[in-house]
Amino acid sequence: MMNNPLIIENTITGEKIFKSQPVDEEVIFDGGVMITETDTRGIITYANRKFREMTGFSKEELIGSPHSINRHPDMPKGAFRGMWKIISSKKKWRGYVKNMRKDGKFYWVLVYIQPKLDENDKIVGFIAGRKIAYPESIEEASALYAKLHGDEHIDDKIFTDDSYDSYLKTGK
Repeated sequence: MMNNPLIIENTITGEKIFKSQPVDEEVIFDGGVMITETDTRGIITYANRKFREMTGFSKEELIGSPHSINRHPDMPKGAFRGMWKIISSKKKWRGYVKNMRKDGKFYWVLVYIQPKLDENDKIVGFIAGRKIAYPESIEEASALYAKLHGDEHIDDKIFTDDSYDSYLKTGK
């Protein structure tokens, strides 16, 4: 049952959270910074008020849930596979992400993720900050993601090397 992408299980409460079907209605992120922290498996350990307000999920729903709780199905798997490869190697990742709110509506953000390291330089989690995404960059990212959405693109190098960051800056 947990292979259903519309059901998220909270690792703390055991509660099953049923995600909405996507709704083709955008909610514009009005600014500020949305911040989350996760453990090394991507389970949310902290979500600031702005993130909770924007996603529509409560603190109790978010803390202990996998960060995929707000993943929009339009996002290519390769983007997240590349993100994990980069942040797991103690590097910072930046990218445009289309997320889905609890009500199924979507929003775009520019996300910055970096690892949190302990005193022994071991990764103990990750911190992500989100800001307003530029409209022209959303158009470019949306077109790229539609082109690279299928499983056959899961290991596309654009998501794992400097070409993704370059693409985000130049559209080429």
